[in-house]
Amino acid sequence: MEQAYDDARKRLSDNLKKTRKRIGLSQEALALHAGINRSYVGQIERGMGNPSLQVLVKLATTLGLDIADLIKKGK
Repeated sequence: MEQAYDDARKRLSDNLKKTRKRIGLSQEALALHAGINRSYVGQIERGMGNPSLQVLVKLATTLGLDIADLIKKGK
């Protein structure tokens, strides 16, 4: 179970960072548009943050994604 959680957290961090960069947003711009703290975006991208469902929805919406896209394999 712990491995599945670690894998999902890694996919989240990778997908968030790749999508943010592909769109051309800085962490600061993403955080501003999503209404969350920039340092928290950095924590999530480093796999250290444990975002709530509310934060995941804000990030996905800001990036134009479905929330499931943030943790999909092979994004």
